[in-house]
Amino acid sequence: MTSALALIVGALYFVPMYLKMGLTTIPQYLEYRFDGLTRTLVALFLIISFVVTLLPIVLYTGAINLESIFNVSDVLGVSQSEGLWVTVVVVGVMGSIYAIFGGLKAVAYSDTINGYGLLIGGLMIPVIALLSIGDGNLIDGLLKVYNHAPEKFSVIGRRDSVLPFETLFTGLIINQLYFWCMNQVIVQRALGAKNLVEAQKGLLYTGALKLFVPAIIVLPGVIGFYYFGDSLFDNQDMIYPMLVKKVLPIGFVGFFAAVIMGAVLSTFNSVLNSAATIFSCGIYKRHINTEASERKMVKVGKMTSILLAIFSIIAAPLVAKAPEGLYQLLQQLNGIFFIPIASIILAGFFLPKISATAAKSALLVGLVFYIMTTFILHVDLHFVHIWGIEFLLNILVMFGVSYFYPIKTIFEPKDICMVELEHWKHAKLMGGILVIITIGIYIWLGY
Repeated sequence: MTSALALIVGALYFVPMYLKMGLTTIPQYLEYRFDGLTRTLVALFLIISFVVTLLPIVLYTGAINLESIFNVSDVLGVSQSEGLWVTVVVVGVMGSIYAIFGGLKAVAYSDTINGYGLLIGGLMIPVIALLSIGDGNLIDGLLKVYNHAPEKFSVIGRRDSVLPFETLFTGLIINQLYFWCMNQVIVQRALGAKNLVEAQKGLLYTGALKLFVPAIIVLPGVIGFYYFGDSLFDNQDMIYPMLVKKVLPIGFVGFFAAVIMGAVLSTFNSVLNSAATIFSCGIYKRHINTEASERKMVKVGKMTSILLAIFSIIAAPLVAKAPEGLYQLLQQLNGIFFIPIASIILAGFFLPKISATAAKSALLVGLVFYIMTTFILHVDLHFVHIWGIEFLLNILVMFGVSYFYPIKTIFEPKDICMVELEHWKHAKLMGGILVIITIGIYIWLGY
């Protein structure tokens, strides 16, 4: 839910600054604010994070759903693991072809179509399930599910829940700001807007859609608990596809499979496109071939997408059997790169005396600290709280290093007049409405 709040911040503060500077990638800002090496380090971090975390998990998530819905392994006469491999390869190849030959414009069009499909299909599952449970009455069905496990409707949750409520006030703040305001995969759409008005409309409209997440993502999980209890506790990634098969009329299965496929391809395409942009603009053009033409950079970007897609397809099955589900695994792995990058970007915007040496030091210290505490020492603290501690540590490191290696000139962003920077007249009103609705939902379900 708090994604909506982060999107408001992005629309009203960050994106106007990005468009003012004429950015095409987020690492490009880091060169303006710090230096070229900082930009290159972050570009490498992002590309590695795409290959190691996001792309394989996206592919595997789609494969699980398609394998379960269509029984791919039974149709092909192979084991389930082999069926998942086949599905991963097919989805990965399809997504790669679209991203490589379609470019950002094709990704934007497909995202729009897939977005509406996901909204409709995502709402369809809980609605049909509740109608079935309530014998044709939606409200009766919801009441039955609620009375079966009222504690699962609390936004606060228990202390031992996968994401305790108090994490909202520690590392989750930093993660939300990074993901919705600084993440190349997300922000690239706004950076490609024809003017600031359209960029702000897109971000705030996305914030409005995020308000449907409890109904599309959380409620089906609660309904799944109503139907299956704890029987799938050790195989949590199968809950959603099992629910789909249970409640969806056979005539809608094809449509929903298309929705799942579209959602997977949408994310996969966007990440490949972002990675290609980061590599061709931030690494190839700067360090390998400074005289590269536009055509050459496009060709290099396509080759980058092909290589990343191959690595992702190979890595996808390795994320199977995540103890607390694929989404939780994705969040844990994201912390390796996202929090250090968020730390130096936020410092760049709000702490003008932080130096380039300090930023690079914080990147490395944050990276080592998180890996050590989360994956090696296994510190008995929720990883989102570790995000918050890591962020504070990074800030302290930057202050300390900047004291000994101070900045020489204060950075002042300049307007290079690439796009119209007039704000959307309803941006603040829309943002205010989203804040009120988000807080209202927390009050409503905060028991």
